[in-house]
Amino acid sequence: MPTNGVRALQALADPTRRAIFEALPQSPRSVGELAAALGVTSSAISQHLRVLRDARLVMVRAEGTRRLYSLDPRGLGDARDYLEQFWPSALAAYASALSEARVGAEPGTDG
Repeated sequence: MPTNGVRALQALADPTRRAIFEALPQSPRSVGELAAALGVTSSAISQHLRVLRDARLVMVRAEGTRRLYSLDPRGLGDARDYLEQFWPSALAAYASALSEARVGAEPGTDG
């Protein structure tokens, strides 16, 4: 079963969901506002928002008769935590590659 961090990354793999996600940091928006901004039907936006909610990337709150969607910091933290587990090995690989490049570039070598 995927972790919350993996679910967040999977949800953002879809370009429309990414566009919705990227439209929300400025201010909370309704389905209709997102549909108009992205040129997608309200029905499609609702389906994408369901996936983003399940991945804990967006949250919804009622304001009168409107439902406003905004970013959910929990899902962002989950995705960050998932990616951070790879950071030490990525840095080690970068340091190794840099070291090898320096050795190959020393004067008097054929590199």
